Amino acid sequence: MSLQGKHIVLGITGSIAAYKSAILTRLLVKKGAEVQIVITSAGKEFITPVTLSALSGRPVISEFFASGDGTWHSHVDLGLWADLMIVAPATAATIGKMANGIADNMLVTTYLSMKAPVFLAPAMDLDMYRHISTQRNIKKLKGDGVHIIDAAEGELASHLEGKGRMEEPENIVAMLEQFFATGHDLEKKKIMITAGPTYERIDPVRFIGNFSSGKMGFALAEECASRGAEVILITGPTALSASHPNIVRVNVESAAEMYDAALQNFPQMDAAILSAAVADYRPEQKSEEKIKRSGKEKFTLSLISNPDIAASLGKIKEPGQLTIGFALETNDEERNAMKKMEEKNFDYIVLNSLNDPGAGFGHDTNKVTILSRDGEKQSFALKSKDDVAKDIVDNVLCAIKDSF
Repeated sequence: MSLQGKHIVLGITGSIAAYKSAILTRLLVKKGAEVQIVITSAGKEFITPVTLSALSGRPVISEFFASGDGTWHSHVDLGLWADLMIVAPATAATIGKMANGIADNMLVTTYLSMKAPVFLAPAMDLDMYRHISTQRNIKKLKGDGVHIIDAAEGELASHLEGKGRMEEPENIVAMLEQFFATGHDLEKKKIMITAGPTYERIDPVRFIGNFSSGKMGFALAEECASRGAEVILITGPTALSASHPNIVRVNVESAAEMYDAALQNFPQMDAAILSAAVADYRPEQKSEEKIKRSGKEKFTLSLISNPDIAASLGKIKEPGQLTIGFALETNDEERNAMKKMEEKNFDYIVLNSLNDPGAGFGHDTNKVTILSRDGEKQSFALKSKDDVAKDIVDNVLCAIKDSF
């Protein structure tokens, strides 16, 4: 039992979904976990500390001070005691406080003192959930390393239908078990990931590029690092940030710079995931000054090939090294992806199509199919890129981790 003996802090906030926290507490205890509940004042309006204490077997903490004799609850001690903290349900107000460090209650101060991983399960009405401020705060918490258990679709307390329901307790427990079971399954592995676009300069102010945001590569880097891998993230120009301390970021601009960085780092790696959208061509001549229009009706640009990073790594790959490529296609998707895998000597290739709504450049979601050299195929539904990264790591890296 992966939760046996684990110390879990369960934060409960003022939501009608607080009744699910009683079920969650019971399930966690049944799995062998020790559960310490921290509840906000608003949370106590929806479920009583007496009920929660009976289920957890421990006094429920709500206020900073236990009584009038000077004793108090130490959020610092809770942060050291816990193996994991989960806030379920998490209201928009608490999400906002956590994202911005507003430590005006015991739950948020406990979060700010937490040394262990933190999970958060939002619960609120659909308009509040999709509001730009709520989504901004959730995105900020993700960037801070908080694991978000996405809200589910269904009937809400307002009797409206939509996204905002707290995930079911049974599913949350399964996610926590999976987290502890796979938390360090890539420990001691060294993985190189390429991400983002490359820019090929025409002159000091213009370049040839593409619409890649780098989101898929960064999600893969965070997922691998969270599982214990040492990650070298070679990224083209992007505004994204990498938060995990196991990630070493190498910034490049052009395909040639990415090529040099990849070839320099790859020999020390166990695996490489090549998710960058690398320009195939660059201008043959680069002007050192801004090119003026000067009344010209036509401007001809001569292009030459960039070095092929994937093919070059495929040629120097040693036994025991694993390479995974990406193929973004618009037609004959599987045939083109399989051809690319063969040409580049990939072990696996992740196919996504611009014909699938929500997939490809710029989106927060992706829809992929993982193809292997031996002809196996795994297709997945449209998911967030964070979840796609988990699928790739689960079904490729972790599934065959002993072979590389």
